[in-house]
Amino acid sequence: MREIKLFINGEFRSSSKTFTDHNPANNEVVAIVHLPSDQDIDQAVDAAEAAFYSTEWRNMDVTKRAELLEAISEKIKERRTELTELEVADSGSSLRKAKADVHNAASYFKVLAGQLRKFQFEIKDESASKVGFSHNYKIYAPVGVCAQIIPWNFPLVMAAWKIGPVIASGCTTVLKTAQETPVTASILAEIMREVGLPKGVVNIITGGVHEGEHLLKNPKIKKVAFTGSTEVGKKIMQGAAKNLQRVSLELGGKSANIVLDDADLSIAVDGALYAFLYHSGQACDSGTRLFVEEKIYSEFKEALIKRMGDVKVGIPTDANTGYGPVMNEKQFNRIMNYINISKKEGAKLLFGGERQSGGEFDKGFYIKPTLFEITPDHTIFNEEIFGPVLGMTKVKDENEAIKLANKSVYGLAGAVWSKNPERAKKIARQLETGTVWINEYHLLNPGMPFGGYKQSGLGREMGEEGLKAYLEVKHLWVSDCDERTKKPWFDAIF
Repeated sequence: MREIKLFINGEFRSSSKTFTDHNPANNEVVAIVHLPSDQDIDQAVDAAEAAFYSTEWRNMDVTKRAELLEAISEKIKERRTELTELEVADSGSSLRKAKADVHNAASYFKVLAGQLRKFQFEIKDESASKVGFSHNYKIYAPVGVCAQIIPWNFPLVMAAWKIGPVIASGCTTVLKTAQETPVTASILAEIMREVGLPKGVVNIITGGVHEGEHLLKNPKIKKVAFTGSTEVGKKIMQGAAKNLQRVSLELGGKSANIVLDDADLSIAVDGALYAFLYHSGQACDSGTRLFVEEKIYSEFKEALIKRMGDVKVGIPTDANTGYGPVMNEKQFNRIMNYINISKKEGAKLLFGGERQSGGEFDKGFYIKPTLFEITPDHTIFNEEIFGPVLGMTKVKDENEAIKLANKSVYGLAGAVWSKNPERAKKIARQLETGTVWINEYHLLNPGMPFGGYKQSGLGREMGEEGLKAYLEVKHLWVSDCDERTKKPWFDAIF
């Protein structure tokens, strides 16, 4: 059993309050975790501020910061087996999903290092400059001390997405992990200390609502980065307004998955299942609204139902498992409530809709893959479930599909399935969402931005946009006019 301590100013600390972290698959204890006091949190922010203004960090050149990112990437790879096992135990991830998460975290740090080496922190704007008058530059500088809060569904990946741009930009941070999944971020802290990241640049704590609220109230925080529900994101934005803190929010989703009548059904059917079942449906970009053109609707529905029977719900450590348990009893009850609401509203249940039980399944919270036929009037058409539940809707044509896809307060992701790439791209351009896949789902490129339209968030993570989210831009005006007589504007005050 592990002991997860606070990571403050480059050191691991104990606290007076601890709790036990449990495995979602069998309720076994994974770790004893130290919960920070308000004083601990304040000290973490103080450490981040001191590091931000330290000569060592402020004067560290881009090459050195890139080398740190690459070293972190390599250490993650070296500890991939350990990290995979811990991610499975802590978050209920399937073995295959956890392996992918470890790979993706390592890949992100490496790709970001490459982007950092190419990024221009000072750019002379020739079009705005004129010889004999002025030279004008855009200078990118770190925002300052950040507060970052991550969710429980992708603990290691989310930590990487937050910490990476902090190091690349020259900011510092206090990262709060989800209380449900604190383990792998602690391993990341060990790695950062091992590669020589200066003390205080990254501080890691865990906790719930109180710890998050206390952290965000600290006046030394200049930027807040949050991944989680839209409801909480709105509250964070309201709180940030008091001190005009910069805000990045990656929030909820109700993503549309459009299958056109010329799609390759063998790919689209499996793609539709992958879109909503990956990690038990506990992904913010899950494709939980499936729109299928009426010409192929019956054929597609029959194939989808048949293929759902092949999905393996199982124990996360089994290499053959497709997906495992949902996070905890609270999440299980939330999902089952949505299923019951859908039944009461008259949505047609086509598959699943109940708990997976018996044997090892009784130790955790497992739900069978669930499929409903729905209309825009049903609750699950509009609200995020965060579980293995799909709503399927027949559409007359692509225009109706686009209209219904955009009929949402969310806009995080979506997909179009077609053998005609140009037709699919035309539709993709009309979707009000931050990521659109064509004949694919869930795959992300660490060199490209990720984030949402509408109530799915503000700002982007990854890519150049993700780095710029941690930078202020400064206009530097350098006069090229060295004679007083050539500065008549001074005369305005005389």
